Amino acid sequence: MENQKKIITLGPERPLEKLNESDLNLLRKMYRDMLLIRRFEEAAARLYAQGKFGGFCHLYIGQEAVGTGCIYALKEQDYIISTYRDHGHALVRGLDPGALMAELLGKQTGIVKGKGGSMHFFDVHKNFLGGHGIVGGHVALASGVGWAIKYKKLDSVVLCFFGEGAANIGAFHEGLNLAALWKLPVVFVCENNHYSMGTPEYRALSVPDVSIRAVAYNMERDKFDGDDVLFVYKKMLPYIEKARKGEGPSLIEISTYRFRGHSMSDPAKYRSPEEVEIWKRRDPLIRARKMLEFNGVEEKEFARIEAEIKGIVEDAIKFAENSPEPPPSELYTDVYVE
Repeated sequence: MENQKKIITLGPERPLEKLNESDLNLLRKMYRDMLLIRRFEEAAARLYAQGKFGGFCHLYIGQEAVGTGCIYALKEQDYIISTYRDHGHALVRGLDPGALMAELLGKQTGIVKGKGGSMHFFDVHKNFLGGHGIVGGHVALASGVGWAIKYKKLDSVVLCFFGEGAANIGAFHEGLNLAALWKLPVVFVCENNHYSMGTPEYRALSVPDVSIRAVAYNMERDKFDGDDVLFVYKKMLPYIEKARKGEGPSLIEISTYRFRGHSMSDPAKYRSPEEVEIWKRRDPLIRARKMLEFNGVEEKEFARIEAEIKGIVEDAIKFAENSPEPPPSELYTDVYVE
């Protein structure tokens, strides 16, 4: 059969290279943030398994280089709109890990008072506009934010993350069409992890290249692998600056892979162990560490970073577990904007 199970693989691995001092220091910071995402997500998985919270929980493990590289290319005044797999994006953007962990546990001290949960992180002070659970629906919202930026003549850009499954949704096409028509400052980033829930891309996409859909809307496009965080960052910079200058949006497809199931309730039996192992050999954290080691970073620095991140995550868990539950009166607040 044409649609029999296939093994999905990455392109050729990029060689290690000597970095200048600026890039080396940047990669140090990126590695720290990617490790924070990894340890935060591992902790979230443990708490979920222990029954500390329920509902949907979609982990970002394996995709860290995409969100980190893209968000590092932004400026403080720029906006981010994310999917239900939003933990990693929120952490890189600088949202408080304690408030995020408390949100997972549904506590009053959560980033949105325990009312959003895993899929709806939001922080207006950081221009982090969700966390959206409706597949593809937020793509049109990103164009709306882009229109507001253009109307107000702000020096800002919107970065919109979504998975390849969203590329088949009507709001995706509406959002891209309007962004291109009005030259809105939006960069659309397809984090293609190759599985829409349990459906592989070769069963869902008539044309496997998501980025080529940009041609229909007369916008720039690009497609590349997302296991090298510094490479992702450098690739994203020109598209973000193009949008900032009023030269229109872009559609960027970045190939990545989630090491866990679609959500915590997904055992991921639809993938072969061989395929998962192939991708784990290209783990973005391993790649970043190898690059740092190649440029002279010693084991003691990795141990220091690991200890720092361990402390941050442990403090976040303690804060969340010791925080109060929202009182029943909170059911009636934040229903409408005052």
